[in-house]
Amino acid sequence: MQVTQGSADLPTVGLGIPFEEWTLGRRFKTVGRTVTEADITNFVCITGMLEVLFTNLDYLEKESLIKGRLAPGALVYSFAEGLLMQSVMQHTGLAFLGMELKVNKPVFAGDTIHVECEVTEARPTSKPGRGIVTAINTVVNQKSEAVLVYTATRMVKRFDGK
Repeated sequence: MQVTQGSADLPTVGLGIPFEEWTLGRRFKTVGRTVTEADITNFVCITGMLEVLFTNLDYLEKESLIKGRLAPGALVYSFAEGLLMQSVMQHTGLAFLGMELKVNKPVFAGDTIHVECEVTEARPTSKPGRGIVTAINTVVNQKSEAVLVYTATRMVKRFDGK
């Protein structure tokens, strides 16, 4: 593929939202992502979360009170963060400062999730070039159910020079 002359002037898609655009009450949603059997297997193996709820299909079928291939809440949260990183944090995210998380419903292999985000606080810091943003992130499944909700606080890059 030949690069056209002047392509350096083209805008780059996929870059994050600068602090100035994280305005109070702003809402958006990410694209969706389906949780697969392979995702669950890989996640529990790499993290050491080798609980029978995540590794033993016979147990799930015969003994578990919850039926179906469960995804750990930590996996669902990680996917939510990944969806946000891909869409709004590239080149602008500076630090993850903390969160409060609540799991409302289980997520199973085959479920498709997306994140709905609402900015609840945005303030500049005393140091130039950065601001603090707090947002409620609601992870929603294909049935429009809120399966996990977390409030995250992040440090975000400013571009206004202040």
